[in-house]
Amino acid sequence: MFTGIVETIGEIVSIEEQKSCRTFCIHPHKNFPALVSGESIAVNGVCLTVTNHDARHFFVTAVPETLRLTNLSELTSADLVNLERAMLAETRIGGHYMQGHIDGVGKILEIKKEGDAALLVKISVPKQLNNYLIKKGFIGLDGMSITLVDVTQDWSVVTFIPYTIAHTIVKTYQVNDSVNIEVDMLAKYVEKLLGSRHGA
Repeated sequence: MFTGIVETIGEIVSIEEQKSCRTFCIHPHKNFPALVSGESIAVNGVCLTVTNHDARHFFVTAVPETLRLTNLSELTSADLVNLERAMLAETRIGGHYMQGHIDGVGKILEIKKEGDAALLVKISVPKQLNNYLIKKGFIGLDGMSITLVDVTQDWSVVTFIPYTIAHTIVKTYQVNDSVNIEVDMLAKYVEKLLGSRHGA
């Protein structure tokens, strides 16, 4: 479980292709103390397992299903990724509960400055996810817990504040970039409960 508050950026040092899987060697810009093999870490919002590590790097492997459903298949060496370790019980939840299970991939349609430092970003959203999005609700974008400022049937708009831009991969975003999307899991539970009550 994650909060959507990115801890640091990581750089892809190398990628090893093996049996349709991809193993990433990642160098986090901030040291992760007491990192252990077997723990979960969110890479661009995707929950992955640390398979190995040393003082400066850690390794994670994405299986074919993960590569099909996320933007990890598009990563290359030297790319930057958002990183968040799994939350602790005593963690302040500054964002919202996120599972690291990506629901779909969107495309950045437009990036505009808002004032001197903030950014307005318009993102295409897969149609099957639209019912889970509401204005002023939560969305997970590349592992970031972000508030939706506008929602239509075809796209959504979010605002990135200067702090988020400076401390995440938002500063690298360009039009046509892919972004991992995780919708609020509470909306999916409500949908299932209401559907079962009405025999849907």
